[in-house]
Amino acid sequence: MTYRIVSDSTSNLFSLSGDIDYRTVPLKILVDGIEYVDEPGLDTEALVAKMEASQWGSSTSCPAIQEWLDAFEGADYIFCVTITSGLSGSYNSALNARDIYVSEHPEAKIYVVDSLSTGGEMELIIEKIKECMEKDLPFEEAVQIIQDYQTHTHLLFTLESLSNLAKNGRVSPAVAKVAGLLGIRFLGRASEEGTLQQAHICRGPKKTLTMSFSEMVKMGYKGGKVRIHHCLNQASAEKLKNLILSEYPHADVTVTPCTGLCSYYAERGGMIFGFEDY
Repeated sequence: MTYRIVSDSTSNLFSLSGDIDYRTVPLKILVDGIEYVDEPGLDTEALVAKMEASQWGSSTSCPAIQEWLDAFEGADYIFCVTITSGLSGSYNSALNARDIYVSEHPEAKIYVVDSLSTGGEMELIIEKIKECMEKDLPFEEAVQIIQDYQTHTHLLFTLESLSNLAKNGRVSPAVAKVAGLLGIRFLGRASEEGTLQQAHICRGPKKTLTMSFSEMVKMGYKGGKVRIHHCLNQASAEKLKNLILSEYPHADVTVTPCTGLCSYYAERGGMIFGFEDY
């Protein structure tokens, strides 16, 4: 049997180490009538600059069913991971593709994971699937392991800019402007239902980092894996990593740049980090 992991591009991962077959399916971002495909080679910094310069709202679109089908083609056992269904139609598109693929390939098995999250938490889920595949576990056993693992992973995010949210009518332009002038950052989390919720308002970068770590501990973090994804903010991501390691020196903490879609949500300076609660 041929095993494969397929993710949409909000995982910010275009490749995996080792021999596991891994594919990504891109989401798209539309800014001023130009479509940007979230795939390797996309100039994320140019995309962010374009969004900042635009006077109009921008939008995103999820992968088409055929794009998922193309990514499934040739595999027998497939684990598919998508951004939370609370933000995108990617999950539903993948489910439709699964039904079509299995009807055409009755021997195939596909488990579509609604991450109820994005970015770093998706990376953790993908790593756990990879671990199951490397152990050659039965498909159904791997599904149970992933379902249990999802109850032990969480996502926090920080926003330095609300500009794009204001342009798209999510927050008042006046609020976005005042927040920028006062150096206000927003710390939020993904809920159990996969929606994004505000947790704290922080003043300045140092307070944001300390509050982020405090919130992780409050949510059960005890030194497990952390996957930090950032939008053009390597310095703050490294500071958060070092803060975590100062308390948990043996923790597995990595830093990864956001690709297009997560940069759309995080905006310049934002961070999206997933972690385990053990």
